[in-house]
Amino acid sequence: MKNTILLLLSFLLLGTACKVNPVTGKKDFLVMGTEREKALGASYDPQVEASMGFYDDAKLQRFIDEKGQQMARISHRPNLGFQFKIVDSPVVNAFAVPGGYVYFTRGIMAHFNNEAEFAGVLGHEIGHVTARHSAKQMRNQTLSQVGLIAGAIAFPRQFGQFGEMAQQGLGLLLLKNGRDDESQSDKLGVQYSTKVGYDAVEMANFFRTIDRISAGSGQEIPTFLSTHPDPLDREEKVKQMARKRQAKAPAGQQFQVNRDSYLRMIDGLLYGKDPKQGFIENNNFYHPVLEFQFPIPNGWQTANSPQQFQMGAPDGKAVAFLMLAQEGSLQEAARAALTNNQLTLKQQENIRVNGMNAIAMRSAKPNELEVLTYVIQDGNRIYKLHGLSTPQDFSRYFNTFKQIFDNFDKLTDPSKLNKQPERVKIETVKSNTTLQNALTGFGMPRARLNELAILNGMELNDRVTAGMLIKTVR
Repeated sequence: MKNTILLLLSFLLLGTACKVNPVTGKKDFLVMGTEREKALGASYDPQVEASMGFYDDAKLQRFIDEKGQQMARISHRPNLGFQFKIVDSPVVNAFAVPGGYVYFTRGIMAHFNNEAEFAGVLGHEIGHVTARHSAKQMRNQTLSQVGLIAGAIAFPRQFGQFGEMAQQGLGLLLLKNGRDDESQSDKLGVQYSTKVGYDAVEMANFFRTIDRISAGSGQEIPTFLSTHPDPLDREEKVKQMARKRQAKAPAGQQFQVNRDSYLRMIDGLLYGKDPKQGFIENNNFYHPVLEFQFPIPNGWQTANSPQQFQMGAPDGKAVAFLMLAQEGSLQEAARAALTNNQLTLKQQENIRVNGMNAIAMRSAKPNELEVLTYVIQDGNRIYKLHGLSTPQDFSRYFNTFKQIFDNFDKLTDPSKLNKQPERVKIETVKSNTTLQNALTGFGMPRARLNELAILNGMELNDRVTAGMLIKTVR
């Protein structure tokens, strides 16, 4: 086994070299050069689009591209060919992948309250790329997979069942940035945003928003902050770095914040989940664009993406998912469901599901999985619904899968078909008062006042003045 691991290491390390880190000036041991890094980023980009989709707002896209390219030009890797995009996700997040691909969610764009906050996070993400953090992550991921490969040799049957999940989990773990990398990117965020003329103290202030989001607003903390235990500690450190940078600037230099211009730009930005991508109400999933619905078992966890809808049992022993078939007929879709997943057919019958033609199949991966599949045709669309569990648990979940699939139906309820998304609405404060009074005066419900205070980067008892712009949600 030891010799096997050494041989694998030798293979993986062929063609690698020490590269000079453009930020530190020190040599980094990497498994990829710049061209390989760019190619990797180009391969990730369509995956990001497929999993989240890009947000269609030409004005906002022009803004992040203009600011991103301006900052990229003064970064440590000005010739990398950075690309900046907004993804259609309500989660408050920003992330970068190798090769200079930087992504902001519409969720984080909604939570910025001025251009300077955005610029600080932009510099932070560019910093991950210029300091080669993502390239180093890929190196760690590749080397760690040696252990997984060795495990496959030693325990082929067990690894065959769980290896794919293990590798995916390992990849997610290692692709998180470590604390040292995050601290270095904070420093670069201050450096880059200050250099292009923004007040990096505002970047520090955004950490308070992150702390409040993570403290119980029901929204997810950004992954670019998740490896640090205390956003407020980072807030103070970033403030100190920003003030030191500003102290070195020419006397009289003004650093931009640009609050009003930013708020006016995001007026109308989609906020929260977009119902056209599907939504859940009263233990039912509704898709108003594709016009279908089906029930969700009580307590099951769900995940929705443009590619597929997934749901899993609370004990983690069963999962069901739905996707659009690419094949042109029910029979072709049924065959593809078996062959693409290397399943052995056990039983098949033609059925009707709420007036729609369908094929129901039982199949298996011997000693690994039991699967119930419905392939349902609704006009020109064909849907695949799969329910999976282990052989020992499948009988316990069979009726649950069947109840979900048998109740797949066309959506005709106008209230569901016409459900509209919420959007950020910028309002002008009419008189000197508190944020709470101003929000209440604009008709915001009491149950959402704390959420809106976070969205505005303020406390409810903070004073607002006549003519000041604030965010509401309509």
